Amino acid sequence: MDRMTEAKRQYHDIPIPEELSERVMLEVKKAESNCGRKAARTATQSAVKKRTAVAAAVAAVLFVAGVNTSEAFAREVDNIPVIGALARILTFRSYEVWTEDLKISVEIPGVEVIAEELAGLEKEVNEDIYSFCERYAQEAEQRAAEYRQIFLDTGGTEEEWAAHEITIKVWYEVKSHSDRYLSLTVKGAESWTSAYSEERYYNLDMETGKWITLRDILGDDYAQIAGQSILDQIRRRGASDGIEYRTEGWQGVDEDTKFYLNQDQNPVIVLEKYEVAPGAAGQLEFEIPLEER
Repeated sequence: MDRMTEAKRQYHDIPIPEELSERVMLEVKKAESNCGRKAARTATQSAVKKRTAVAAAVAAVLFVAGVNTSEAFAREVDNIPVIGALARILTFRSYEVWTEDLKISVEIPGVEVIAEELAGLEKEVNEDIYSFCERYAQEAEQRAAEYRQIFLDTGGTEEEWAAHEITIKVWYEVKSHSDRYLSLTVKGAESWTSAYSEERYYNLDMETGKWITLRDILGDDYAQIAGQSILDQIRRRGASDGIEYRTEGWQGVDEDTKFYLNQDQNPVIVLEKYEVAPGAAGQLEFEIPLEER
C-alpha cells in the first residue's frame, strides 16, 4: 500500500532493546505462575489457559517494547481493553510538546490481537495509524509556523500571536466494539482553523482478519441503499434542523465514502463539509439501519 511505505520503514527501523528477551521470559514466567495457581481445573483446561496466557504475555511485551523504544515519544502508555479476548486497543504512544506559543497533543492508538492469524492485520493497521498521526502532527506544526510568520509579517505582535493559544491535537475514538467487530476513528485538528482537520476510519472484522467495507455490510447494492437512505433522511431533517441541504450535485456513496459502525453495528456514513450542505454545517452523519438492506 503506497501510503504506508514510509510508515513501514519507520516501523522496521525502531530499535529493539537488548533486554527484550529477558523481559519476554519474565512475563512468560509470570504467566506460567498464574496458570499454576489455577491448576485445580482439568489438565486440558490448564494447558489451554497456560498457552493462551503465555502467548498474550509475549505479545504484550513485544508490542509495548516496540512502541516505547523511540526517545521522541511515550510520556505515558495506557492499556484500555475493549474487545474481549480477541483484541484490545492501546494508547500506542501519548505525548505533549509545549513551546512558547504552541501546544501539540498526540495520542496514537494501536490494535493488539492475540490470534496469530491476525498478526498481519494488526501490523497493517498499526503502521497506517502511526503514519497518519505522525504525518498530521508534523504537517500541522508546519502550517502553524507558516501562519505565525504571515501573522507577524502583516503587523501582528508576538504577544498577540501567543494569545491565540494555538493547539494541535491528534487523538482517537472507539466508535464500537464487540466480540467480532472493531470500529474506531483517528482524528487531527488545529484550534486556529477548521480548514485543516482530518479523520481516518478503521472498521475491522476480528474473526476474518479483514477490513470491513460498505459492500460487506449492505451487500452489492450498498451504493443505492445508502444513497437512498441519506436522501430520505435529508428530506426529514430539512424541516427541523435548519440546514439548507443541496443534493443536486452530490455524487452519492461509493467505495471511498467514509463510515464507521455504531454500537448497533449499523454503518454510519460520514459526509464531508460542502458535500450536501453549506460548510458551516460541518461534517454530517447518516446512520443506515441494516433493515433497509
